[in-house]
Amino acid sequence: MLVWLEQFLVRYPELALFLVIAAGYWIGSFRIGTLTLGPVTGALFAGLLAGHFAPIPVSGMTKSFLFLLFLFGVGYSVGPQFVLALKRNGARPLLLALCVSLTGLATSILVAKAFGFDAGFAAGLLSGGLTQSAAMGTATDAINGLGLPEADRARLIAHMAVADAVCYIFGYAGVILFCTTIAPALLKIDLKIEARKLEDSLGMTAAKPDLASAWRKFELRAYRLAEGMRLAGMSAAVAETLVPNQRLFIHRIRRGQHIIDAAPDVTLEAGDMVALSGPRQAIVELIGPLADECEDRELLDVPVASADVLVINANFAGSTLGDISKQEWTRGVYLRSIKRGGEEIPVAANVTLERGDILRIVGPDALVQSASSRIGATIAPSASIDFVVLGAAIFLGGLVGVLVTFPVGNVKISLSTSVGVLLAGLLVGFLRTRHPLFGRIPDGAIGLMTSLGLAAFVGLTGIQAGPTFFSALRETGLGLFLGGVIVTLLPQFIGLLFGHLVLRMNPILLLGALAGAQTVTAAMAAVQERSGSPVAVLGYATAYPVANILLTMWGSIIVLVVAG
Repeated sequence: MLVWLEQFLVRYPELALFLVIAAGYWIGSFRIGTLTLGPVTGALFAGLLAGHFAPIPVSGMTKSFLFLLFLFGVGYSVGPQFVLALKRNGARPLLLALCVSLTGLATSILVAKAFGFDAGFAAGLLSGGLTQSAAMGTATDAINGLGLPEADRARLIAHMAVADAVCYIFGYAGVILFCTTIAPALLKIDLKIEARKLEDSLGMTAAKPDLASAWRKFELRAYRLAEGMRLAGMSAAVAETLVPNQRLFIHRIRRGQHIIDAAPDVTLEAGDMVALSGPRQAIVELIGPLADECEDRELLDVPVASADVLVINANFAGSTLGDISKQEWTRGVYLRSIKRGGEEIPVAANVTLERGDILRIVGPDALVQSASSRIGATIAPSASIDFVVLGAAIFLGGLVGVLVTFPVGNVKISLSTSVGVLLAGLLVGFLRTRHPLFGRIPDGAIGLMTSLGLAAFVGLTGIQAGPTFFSALRETGLGLFLGGVIVTLLPQFIGLLFGHLVLRMNPILLLGALAGAQTVTAAMAAVQERSGSPVAVLGYATAYPVANILLTMWGSIIVLVVAG
């Protein structure tokens, strides 16, 4: 049976790849506390096992195709935040990401030189120790451009897979340990106390667990105003201000047989039936416990819409939510969520919006459309992919990567197709913040390109390395694991010192940025869990896209430096 399976996998390598992907996602789903391998590392281990079991042929073109799709998807998804982060002066999480990324590269090179690792082991040391498996792709591209015999290139790529597999587990767990235990101990802080302080500064006080309820959740209810109620005789605008720090609006009024829109200057009268929106507790506080709630279908038939809006307006960006909520055009419109760099960030009065943020707003249809036009552009769901832009951008990016060269000693080295495609994705992603209809690719398609593309590429790399995995592991011994520990922790220590002593960052934002600087989302989530607050994401969201791009590019750099 085993012989037949081996022959089957060798004869049908495309089916073997799907088996590796499935096994990789299964292995990656295993959880030990907060630690999971994830599908990419799972695919690497599955590929190593499959390659050790059978000499499965691997197509170089297939590997390149999958990895270029992944790189474009990554650039496209983080492009808006990456480019805008570079343009913001004094962005502390950005500077921290640069510090940690550069320290990680320098540490990887020094450790590789000290332990005598070849370019393959060095690249895997970097990708595993800094938990950036995508760096294996750019490193592979650089190895293939070294002009070595095929056997030597295959050996280096196999060494890279071995080193990544050895170093990744601690690389992942080490950042979680550092951000949740070591760093708080060194800073001598209590995560929960510091998170409460930061929440207070953002307007998320303990007494009002969220401006959240005032911004995100609302109900539409109808009440009859009885004689003696405090609202009778007030204008709608004055009535809406009676509950401090809450967003509550009067939309429509039934007066006799007629329904009228509640303009701000309309005076409320006893006997009116009013349709109000806002948080339930705010409505009850305004109307009072003796109010008569009505079920008036016609009065409550207010067309409500929701929209995802991309922040483009330069005058809108840079304002806090509290300031924006006081604008007349926001009357009747509620903010459900904010996404920045793919991560949802807290909604609070002192949170500052940035270009590239995606806001989900809800309210009466006409008001939502008016607000959307002021904020930026509505992101309408689309099932179609702009294949013209997708194909042309990857081609032109790869072409630029081949044509742009720089000298390394006596040899000219190209930027590489992988780095060129990554930069093309960044450019297209940024351009869509200016021209939302340009190069539209649905989120689901981007998710498929990034998740499946990288998992399949890494799985194929594992298959290639499988036959030599154990011999290469014996060659490096314990030194590879120890080197990975240094590569993981030293950038975190230096980043902590830089962020705390030089940048003077808030401790919670600093820990979130440290997690983002080594692209370990689980570490940010662990900080959120330990602190009992979501605010660490504010540091993570700016650091992550910058680190994601730089760490991916470092794969090429370390190969060229160590091989040279």
